[in-house]
Amino acid sequence: MIKYFTTAFAVLVVLFVLSCGGEDGPGNLPPPAIQVYVTTETDVPIYREFVGETLGDTNVEITARVKGFLEGKHFEEGSRVKKGQLLYTIESQPFEEKVAQAQSLLAASQIDMVNAQSDLSRIKPLAAENAISQIDLDSAQAKYDASIEAVKAAQANLRAAELELSYTKVYSPVDGVIGKTNAYVGDFVGASPNPVILTTVSYINTMAVRFFLTQSEYLEAARKIMEAEKDEKTNTGDKADNLQLILADKTVYPYKGSFDFIDRNFESSTGAILVQASFPNPNELLRPGLFAKVRAQVDEVKNGILVPQRCVVELQGTFSVLVVDEENKVQNRKVEVGPTIKQFWLITEGLKPGERVIYEGLQKVKEGQIVNPQVVNIEIPDLSNI
Repeated sequence: MIKYFTTAFAVLVVLFVLSCGGEDGPGNLPPPAIQVYVTTETDVPIYREFVGETLGDTNVEITARVKGFLEGKHFEEGSRVKKGQLLYTIESQPFEEKVAQAQSLLAASQIDMVNAQSDLSRIKPLAAENAISQIDLDSAQAKYDASIEAVKAAQANLRAAELELSYTKVYSPVDGVIGKTNAYVGDFVGASPNPVILTTVSYINTMAVRFFLTQSEYLEAARKIMEAEKDEKTNTGDKADNLQLILADKTVYPYKGSFDFIDRNFESSTGAILVQASFPNPNELLRPGLFAKVRAQVDEVKNGILVPQRCVVELQGTFSVLVVDEENKVQNRKVEVGPTIKQFWLITEGLKPGERVIYEGLQKVKEGQIVNPQVVNIEIPDLSNI
């Protein structure tokens, strides 16, 4: 009984000491160490992404310009071809017959011209001596003149026949990569519904990317361009390579591109306007028909403030951060945010440079609490290439 009383008394003594805020009691615990991020100013470029599709800088449709049966295909689909390389041959016999007929007509017309010239040469001296009438001379001259025109017409027909014959051999007009063939040996080509477009050759050392702007996006961009043109320091003739291409696997294409043109009108069905940009493709990684995102810088915020995303709390569309003031007290601060830049939020209102924002331990503190701030160094990434 005495032992039990002694133990209970000791416990009461300990509780009394603690309640009185002894030297080691909770009332004298040091402020908790909390990691904070110190805000700084930096120029923040604002980017926007647009979904686009790649196509060859030059896409040439190879057509059958004459009708006939396909006799040969002289390339491998998907391979590189050179300008002037033979791609197809079409049955040539009907066109060779036309050439032969045109040559025969030309020869006959040339004979007629020689005869008419001979008659004229014979009649002219006689007409000079009044041995024959002027009418005979005029008739001989007219026949000779007509024979000259007949020769010219026959020569034109021969050239046309030879041109048609040349169309039976189809050559590549450009260097590039050739696509799938739409016709095979034995097919009748050159007339619908049979293949007229045999294949397509694309020049892909430079790739075009086409995407669309909505009306609001276009108006925003157009106004910024007009503002830039008013700036005397802006060289509107420069064609800066400042576009980035994000591929389907989310990797960033290593070469930057530039704007080519904006179409003249909006599509009535979509309310959007077409924009084309070009990207170098020396390694031929890009191929026509590839979907990718074009990232373009649309604005720049001067002296912007970036804070890590983990510092920002969102509740029902309202954003806030916890700030440690000069007295090391915690304050809840509402902020306005812009776009996210990698792992950072752009703060448009609510923070100034040099303020300490709680980075780690947001759930461990409350407003008005005194803390021991520990500054963490977080490097802002290179914003020129994100």
